[in-house]
Amino acid sequence: MSLPIVTRQPPVPPLTDAPVRLHAWSIPQREYARQEERRGRRHAYTRLDPVRTALVVIDMVPFFDGPYARGVIPQIQALAGALRHAGGLVAWVLPGAGGPTAAREEFYGARVAELYRTSGGSGPLPGRLRPEFAVDEGQDLIVEKDASSAFFPGFCPLPGLLAERGIDTVLVCGVLTDVCVAGSARDAATLGLRVVVVADGTATRSDEVHNATLLTLYRSFTDVRPTAEVLDLIRAGHLGPSVAAAPETGVTP
Repeated sequence: MSLPIVTRQPPVPPLTDAPVRLHAWSIPQREYARQEERRGRRHAYTRLDPVRTALVVIDMVPFFDGPYARGVIPQIQALAGALRHAGGLVAWVLPGAGGPTAAREEFYGARVAELYRTSGGSGPLPGRLRPEFAVDEGQDLIVEKDASSAFFPGFCPLPGLLAERGIDTVLVCGVLTDVCVAGSARDAATLGLRVVVVADGTATRSDEVHNATLLTLYRSFTDVRPTAEVLDLIRAGHLGPSVAAAPETGVTP
């Protein structure tokens, strides 16, 4: 469910001086070439309308911590600020408690199943986010999901809320790349949305898993772009067609 939005406060520094890492992300050149041959361009979506675009931030709560999770915080902050300024929507998606199920306990074991079930914390939703983030009063959405995907029917109100606002494009960030980010991105694409996964705005436990997931998403379900290119798309869409869109043939890290 969605809760009342709190007044936006300036982001605060991380709680600790723990290490921060960025994924060395990449898409193989052969896959870029395959897509260019198939559709005539590297990226599926070369323009967006910010007013019809949502930044969907998945599971950025203290439970999912680590160097890579900390590494995506500045990118998410930059995208959220730019999209708000351009008239778009920021949607924060947090793990919901849901109820214990026999299948989950059998799969994870009772102790780990309970850890995941309570991973979103308790209390008002805005206070469950990592302390580096804050919800913008009257503009952002904040919802819970009771499944790995924020777009699986019946387990999160997000799809309906986005449809009410005429959203046709979602920019997906957060954690973990290979679990809730990938599940949400794939289901969003299945629902007919234009989906861009932000390559340096998502994180998981290793570069290998991160890049394997990005490759699968780019090949079959979504576009994949770095923050800098997505910011260019937001700016171009905000200022109008006279501004060049993000380049088609950028250099991949």
